[in-house]
Amino acid sequence: MALGLIMGIGRAFRRKRTSSLDILSSKRAPRDYYKGKNCKPTGFHTRKGGYVIVPEKLPNYIVPDLTDFQLKPYVSQCPIQVKTTEASEAAK
Repeated sequence: MALGLIMGIGRAFRRKRTSSLDILSSKRAPRDYYKGKNCKPTGFHTRKGGYVIVPEKLPNYIVPDLTDFQLKPYVSQCPIQVKTTEASEAAK
């Protein structure tokens, strides 16, 4: 009995997992397990193979009115260096 316990502990230490995603997959879990891609469902499946979308589960984005906003929506990856008077005064 003690030998089996020691061998079981040894097997547990020998097993190496590459990432936490491999711990539980849909193939190693119960039959009705669905892991998904870390997003919430927006509805449910019916018995006849359909899908019903529940409006309360849909994301609701609230966007403010940006008609007189000064900034542009795009930020360049290669910004142009602009010399200002404040930067030149700080360097002196």
